[in-house]
Amino acid sequence: MLNRLKELQIEAINEVSNTTDLKELNDLRVKYLGKKGPIQEVMKNMKDMQPEERKSAGAVSNEVKNAISAAIETKKEELEALAIQQKLANETIDVTLPGRTVNIGVTHPLQAVTNELESLFISMGYTVEEGPEVEWDHYNFELLNLPKGHPARDMQDSFYITEESLLRTHTSPVQARVLEAAKGKGPIKIICPGKVYRRDDDDATHSHQFTQIEGLVVDTDVTMADLKGTLLELARQMFGQDREIRLRPSFFPFTEPSVEVDVTCSKCGGCGCNICKGTGWIEILGAGMVHPNVLEMSGFDSKVYQGFAFGIGAERIAMLKYGIEDIRNFYTNDLRFINQFK
Repeated sequence: MLNRLKELQIEAINEVSNTTDLKELNDLRVKYLGKKGPIQEVMKNMKDMQPEERKSAGAVSNEVKNAISAAIETKKEELEALAIQQKLANETIDVTLPGRTVNIGVTHPLQAVTNELESLFISMGYTVEEGPEVEWDHYNFELLNLPKGHPARDMQDSFYITEESLLRTHTSPVQARVLEAAKGKGPIKIICPGKVYRRDDDDATHSHQFTQIEGLVVDTDVTMADLKGTLLELARQMFGQDREIRLRPSFFPFTEPSVEVDVTCSKCGGCGCNICKGTGWIEILGAGMVHPNVLEMSGFDSKVYQGFAFGIGAERIAMLKYGIEDIRNFYTNDLRFINQFK
């Protein structure tokens, strides 16, 4: 019996030393040290031995098991170290090889203009507010001083979904929601960027979908001078520090007085050219003082609070800023056009 145990030890250690695979090594562990292994089979004969022989056989069996276990652990460490070395050799990086070109996306010019305007107004203390593109008539028109049947609704021919809901025609309903949520307490200083929709024939200067960025300031001491100073800073930041603006009387139902805002032509500097049609000025946006009715409908006391609002067309700004002649270029998904703005 003792001789058989020694033979098993020699046999197992030889097999362990010759193995080159961790799975095969684990199989050898089970084969020799498992409950159904040959060592256990030999040990079953211990019940027929004398006590002294049984004691001696038990000691030898433990020595054999320990020797086999030690051989397996040593081989395991050797094989694991070898596997790591092979992996490192296979994954060696040649730092002298040229790098792979990474194709980086380009910020769309409309998004670039929006980001630039947001950064400008945030630096001036404004917050950015957003609202739903599918809007209630109540917020899109009625709270902005355009009740049902008002002729000014024809200025914004709309995509109605139901009698009371539509695709918003401007981002002014975001202003109405903010005014309503304020419950008559100022101050308010926000801009509202987003897509808007109107029934329009698409051509070089018109689109049924476009991007608006509207601003609203409401407080107890807001004047037309504040509006003009804000818009002058806007024009100079977007078009150059030598730009000037002028305000022309206009009409919007939600502001009174209302103005159209022009900036001096970037090509001729105000002298007159084909771009500005000889006037020296280019229209960029509409603005005005918030109509008292709009304030009152949202819970503000118009004798205490005043405000101004303005609406910027991001396409208009981008076309002037980058010299783009056709608004449809923004929406045709032509990468040749987009890649110019890297």
